[in-house]
Amino acid sequence: MRPPRSLWWDGLEAPVDARPALTGHLDVDVVVVGGGFTGLWCARELVRRDPGLSVAVVEQAVCGFGASGRNGGWATALYPLSDEAVIERDGREALEELRAVLRRAVDELGAALVEDGVDAHYVKGGSLTFARSEIQESRLRAQLGAARDLGDTEADLAWLEGDDLAARARVHRARGALYTPHSARVQPARLVRGLAEAAERHGVRIFENTRVTRVLGRRGRHRAMAVTAGGTVHADVVVRATEAFTPNLPGERRTVAPLYSLMVATEPLSPAFWTSVGFAQRETFADDRHMIIYGQRTADDRIAFGGRGAPYHFASAVEERFDEVPRVFALLEQTLHDLFPDLEAALTHRWGGPLAMPRDLSPSVRFDPATGLASAGGYTGDGVVMSFVAARALADLIATPDVETDLTRLPFVHHRSRPWEVEPLRWIGINVGLSLGAWADRVEETGGRPSRAGTLLGRLLPKSP
Repeated sequence: MRPPRSLWWDGLEAPVDARPALTGHLDVDVVVVGGGFTGLWCARELVRRDPGLSVAVVEQAVCGFGASGRNGGWATALYPLSDEAVIERDGREALEELRAVLRRAVDELGAALVEDGVDAHYVKGGSLTFARSEIQESRLRAQLGAARDLGDTEADLAWLEGDDLAARARVHRARGALYTPHSARVQPARLVRGLAEAAERHGVRIFENTRVTRVLGRRGRHRAMAVTAGGTVHADVVVRATEAFTPNLPGERRTVAPLYSLMVATEPLSPAFWTSVGFAQRETFADDRHMIIYGQRTADDRIAFGGRGAPYHFASAVEERFDEVPRVFALLEQTLHDLFPDLEAALTHRWGGPLAMPRDLSPSVRFDPATGLASAGGYTGDGVVMSFVAARALADLIATPDVETDLTRLPFVHHRSRPWEVEPLRWIGINVGLSLGAWADRVEETGGRPSRAGTLLGRLLPKSP
C-alpha cells in the first residue's frame, strides 16, 4: 500500500519507498501496532528512556498512511471533550492540569522536532476562531467568559475585533474572533515521516506493508503477540495505536467510529492576496459554525482547508473509495470563497481520510501489565498534540508501571470508553448527528437565530478540527 495523494505527501522532498515488510517471526521487548503519530512517538519515548530496549513498529501501509499524514496540520491544545464535561467527570483540578499539560505540549512538540532534526514546517502562530454572525459572536463571547471563570487570562484567550483583528487577519463578514497563542501549524506528512526516521536512528525497527490481523495478550508462559501474514511478533508489551483502523481488528468493531474529514488545497497564492487577508504569523483558522471547518496558510503560501460532512459508513467500514466525496469537496470550495471572496486560485489537491471517535468522545491511554496489552488513541481530530501527550503517558506506564507521573495522572489515562451501539443504530445516530450540523448552520444563516439542532448536535459530536 502506498500513501494517499494529498498536498502533504506531494510536498515531501523525495518519493516514499516502503520499508521492508516483516518476514518471519520476531522477538522484542515492545511491539507497536500502527506507524502514525501515537505509535512512533511511543516507540521514540521508550527507547529514549531505555536505549537497551528492543522496540519494533509494524504498519499496514507506510508510516503516516492514516490520519497522521492527512490531517489539517493543527498542533493545538484543543481537547475533544468540553471543559464542562471534563469537570463533571473528573473535577476542576483535573481540567486545570490537563489544560496546562496540553498547552505546554504545543511547545514541547516543537522542541522535540528540533531535537530530532525534523523539519515539519512548525510555526507557532496561534489560532483564530472567527465570529461571522451575531449568533456566532454570542457563542464565542460566552466561551470567553467561561474561560475567564476557569482562570484563563488575556494571554491565553483574547477577543479581537476592529483594528486589532484586521492587523492579524481578515475574512469576509468577520465581526470578531477568539485568538489563542496555544496553537502551531505543521506539515503533517513531513512530521510523521521525519518522526519515523528519527525513531529508527534511536534504534526502533520499523516494518511497513505489514498488516496485523490479531493482537493477543500474555497467557501463562506465552508472551503477548501481534500476528501478521508474514510472521508473529512476540513481546512483553503489545501497543495498539491503530486509531481509525481499530475496527478492523477482531473484537474492536465497536471501540471507535471512523469519521471522515476531507480537505482541499489551493495553488500558491500571490503576495498581494496575503497582504490583503493577513495571516502573516501563519495562524490556523476556523469559524464557529456547527459543521467543523479548519484551515492554515502553508509554507508555500497555499490555503489548506478542510471540514466535516462526509458520511459515516455502515459497520465502521474504512475503504479508500470513501476518501473522496465530490459533494463535500464542492462545499469546501464554496466555503473557502465565502471566507475569501477575492480568492482567484485553482484547487490543486483534494483528499480525505478517517479519524477515530470514541462513544463518549474521550481519548484513552491504557496498559495492563498482566496481559501486556496497551493502547492509546481516540482523538476525534485533535490528534497532533494529543498523540504526543498520550504516547508519552503510555511510555511512562510501560517503563515505570508502579510510578505515577504528571502524565499518568491525566484524566484520559486508564479511561475506557463504552462501546458504540450495534448497527444499524450506530449508522443512524452518527449520520443524523452530521445532518444536524448542516441543518443548524442553514437555520442560523437564513433565520438569524440559534438552532435547537445545534444544541442537540453538541451532545453527539465535538467541535474540534
